[in-house]
Amino acid sequence: MTKAFNDTFLKAARGEKTTHTPVWYMRQAGRSQPEYRKLKEKYSLFEITHQPELCAYVTRLPVEQYNVDAAILYKDIMTPLPAIGVGVEIKAGIGPVIDNPIRSHQDVERLGELNPEEDVPYVFETIKLLTTEQLSVPLIGFAGAPFTLASYMIEGGPSKNYHKTKAFMHAEPAAWQLLMDKLGTMTIDYVKAQIRAGAKAVQIFDSWVGALNVADYRKFIKPTMERIISSIKEENVPVTLFGVGASHLLLEWNDLPVDVLGLDWRMEINEARKLGITKTLQGNLDPSLLLAPWELIEKRATEILDQGLAQPSHIFNLGHGVFPEVNPDTLKRLTAFVHEYTSK
Repeated sequence: MTKAFNDTFLKAARGEKTTHTPVWYMRQAGRSQPEYRKLKEKYSLFEITHQPELCAYVTRLPVEQYNVDAAILYKDIMTPLPAIGVGVEIKAGIGPVIDNPIRSHQDVERLGELNPEEDVPYVFETIKLLTTEQLSVPLIGFAGAPFTLASYMIEGGPSKNYHKTKAFMHAEPAAWQLLMDKLGTMTIDYVKAQIRAGAKAVQIFDSWVGALNVADYRKFIKPTMERIISSIKEENVPVTLFGVGASHLLLEWNDLPVDVLGLDWRMEINEARKLGITKTLQGNLDPSLLLAPWELIEKRATEILDQGLAQPSHIFNLGHGVFPEVNPDTLKRLTAFVHEYTSK
């Protein structure tokens, strides 16, 4: 017997009434699961994502183990970059490393265009497998936002300060705009292809845009984000925007045609509402607390849920992603608690 489709996440994302607060976790696929760690002994991230059956297995595992209300496709924000001429290697303990960082206008001009179905067909094969045969919850597709992708492409890898990125943005405004235009188009094409393949919602990760102040965001980033999100919204799926350390940009994000704003742990839901944020909010348990005793996790989760229930729609999540040291049983218990507590 086929399990009934659970659309609670989609309803909450659209601001509709739900029977309970939906919950899912960023980086829920992989990371801390023993089954995933065993796979990683044999395969790299890119090797897993290139094998649709294997990638689908990793994606659906947390849905089966934790009973979360949504799945998120297992892949990396770097997935489309090699196809446009950016050499990327995911190095253990470091993250994405770029072997040909952008240094000039000419470097930007050399970037190619993404033809999603031809360049990364395995992504869409994985989505089709999941959405036609394996999932009873919505699949969230995702992409990195242009600023966050550009930061890796310019810095050459992860950064703590984004000095090179911000210097390039200010010193080479024409090259920066061309880069935003190219990455914006790539993001639109990539995300729309995920939706065509069966993704029921989308999250845009602008993970590191919090490095910018409001004025620079408004000038250098926001027009591109408006273009991306407006185009994706033509597909009639909910769109979530998330970044780390970006609470000061919430009002700018609230202007964008997104459905859901993801909060990290630095700002409480009540604070966001007092600012005038009316969209569905997603978050925002500090992931570090997942290592704390259950009593503390339950106490903090209750505070977050109470704030979420007091206002329009809320989706429970972490303020950033699951990390390897987290016990999967903790996530299972937390999911059950969220469902039980908000179903009263």
